[in-house]
This record gives sequence, structure tokens and C-alpha cells, in this order.
Amino acid sequence: MSIEASATFTVMEPETMRRMFTGELGPDRDFFIYSRHFNPTVLNLGRQMAALEGTEAAYCTASGMAAISSVMLQLCSSGGHVVASATLYGVTHFLPRICNITTTFVDITDHEAVKNAIVQGRTNVLFFESMSNPTLTVANIPELSKLAHDKGAMVVVDNTFSPMVLSPARLGADIVVHSISKFISGGADVIAAAVCGPASLLMDLHQGALMLLGPTMNAKVAFELSERIPHLGLRMMEHCRRALEYATRMKKLGVRVVYPGLEDHPQHHLLKSMANKGYGFGGLLCVDMESEEKANRPMHHLQNSSQFGLIAVSLGYYETLMSCSGSSTSSELNSEEKALAGILPGLVRMSIGYTGTLEQKWSQFERAISRMEVDSTLFSKN
Repeated sequence: MSIEASATFTVMEPETMRRMFTGELGPDRDFFIYSRHFNPTVLNLGRQMAALEGTEAAYCTASGMAAISSVMLQLCSSGGHVVASATLYGVTHFLPRICNITTTFVDITDHEAVKNAIVQGRTNVLFFESMSNPTLTVANIPELSKLAHDKGAMVVVDNTFSPMVLSPARLGADIVVHSISKFISGGADVIAAAVCGPASLLMDLHQGALMLLGPTMNAKVAFELSERIPHLGLRMMEHCRRALEYATRMKKLGVRVVYPGLEDHPQHHLLKSMANKGYGFGGLLCVDMESEEKANRPMHHLQNSSQFGLIAVSLGYYETLMSCSGSSTSSELNSEEKALAGILPGLVRMSIGYTGTLEQKWSQFERAISRMEVDSTLFSKN
């Protein structure tokens, strides 16, 4: 696909304009009006994302929060109700507060609590992450989708942590949201997102939030991203392979590690039953250091003594990225909300990269640890 950077598009006959605005002629037949609605290059990326997730359509936006905000405003009006996972990314608490949308936060693994929170005829959306940030709790997508649909609610799943690994739409979800900035981009150089779902919801020219609010992706960004989709599968397999290997080795060292690929993870078998074969268990792991102060020391050594990884937010980069979630990406939550979400003060999230050989990077990890005094903040007794 070439880059089509035009903001507006000409028509050969005046009558064509009317037919486009009535919906008779549209992008499916290569008729375009204005790039805030549809752009050929952005639409090409949307078709790739729809194919990736197995949905009828996908619309690409300028950021993940633009995607989530637009979806929520499409599905909920003032006075609406959302049931949401307590582990959702902190900023997603903002929109309901200012739009008179009541939100009930629940433990997404407690299906009885989820069922009781969804009110027939009132709840518009059940919203959760396929794999939660940062606790790596895995949602039972088929069961949760059934619970919501039985009570007439739509299911929106954020699949940012597990592209290729999980396919929520194939497991029952109505809409799948991605922050493309992460694994799908892979370069930590682009802010972008996608909403994957029914064409009737995403492509409504006159009433659709994605059309009216203008969370528009730049065509040049879409072109760059479309070039990265073909090797996403290969990248994800390596992220996942290394994450499992490091988590296994860390556990043997006595490190308190959380990773869905380990058999002692509470949802290991659930993830195994839902996952697409051959892609592993995700590219992130967490290490519990007990407190922020105790977490900072090993992160300092891992970055500055051995170059194992970088202290930075975000994920899905080809280098390993580390952050203490409670004081960074989840800092919008108060202490009560963090406790409800299971976000411990010293929980360090690691997005495992794939540069260098696995053994080279592991030796860097061991070198950093050897420069620290062995203490109970990092190691537990086996």
C-alpha cells in the first residue's frame, strides 16, 4: 500500500457526493470523503488489524486512550453503566467520572461478582483486559462474554498485552482494543491504536463516535505500522520464548516472579486452553520486590551495571523495559484502588526484549544480581 496523505478527496460528478454522504458509496468501493472519516492507507492498516483479530472491521486511531474513549462514548450515553476490571490501566478511570457514566469495578476472576454487578437493561459494557496490567491476571474471556451477553451487555477487551497469543473476538468478545504503540509496533517510536469489531459500530458516518470525534491516525503512521504487521508473529514468539525462559530461571534462583507461563500461576491452565498454539504465554513478567525503595535498587543495577534492560514505561520494545508500576503507570490509583487491583508497592513489570542472544542477556541479568548483596528483598527461600 502506498501512502495516501490527502486530507480530502475529489469526486468526478456532483451527484457522487450526495451518494457518499447517504452511505450508498463508501470506502468498500474506494469512495473517500475526508481523512477524518476514512483514509485509504489507514483503512489498509485497519483491514490488517481486522484480519489479525478475526473481526469484520477495524478502525485505527491516534492513541490507545482515543480508541477506548471513543468506544465507551459509542456504547454508553450519559447515565450509562460499565462493569470494569479493577486492574484496568489507571487513566481509564477518568472518562466515566466526567461523563456521568457509573462504573462498577470488580475482580474479573470472581465470576459471581461480575454476574451480580451486571444489571439487565442498565449495564452497557463489560470491559476488561485479556491479560491485566501490571498483575498479569488472565481473564476467562469465553465465560465472561457469556455472562455479559446473557444480560444484554457488550464485551470490550483490551488485548494490548497479548496480540497473536490470544484472539478475544474468536473467544466471544464483541470489540477488541489494541494500543498498537506496544508489541504491534515493536519500535517504541509510534503512538497509535485500533478498535476491532462490527462494521456497523465502527463505520457509522453520521452517528459513530470514531467518525465524529476525530481520533484520526495519520496516514504516514499507518503506512509504517502496516509494514510491521507481517513479522509480528515472529517477534511475539521470541518475546514469549525469552519471557518463559527468564521466568523459569528467575524462579530457580528464588526470585519472586509472576508469569502466566509458569505452572504455579493461578490462570496458567486457563491461558493454555485459550491461547493460539505456538505463540507462548506473553512477553511480560513481574517481579515482586516488596516496596518501591527495594525495587529501585535491582532496576538500577540491571540498567546501569549490566545493561540487561532499560528503566522506562511502555512495553513490546525490542529491548527489555522495566518499571515499578505502583509509582508509575498505575500512580493515578489511590492506595485502596491499588490494593483492590492487586498492585503491590514493589511490583516491577518487565517487558522482555529480544536483542542479543538469550544467554548473553541472561548473563547480564546474573552479573547485575552478583553486584548486589543477596537479601530477602529480591530472593525468597525455595
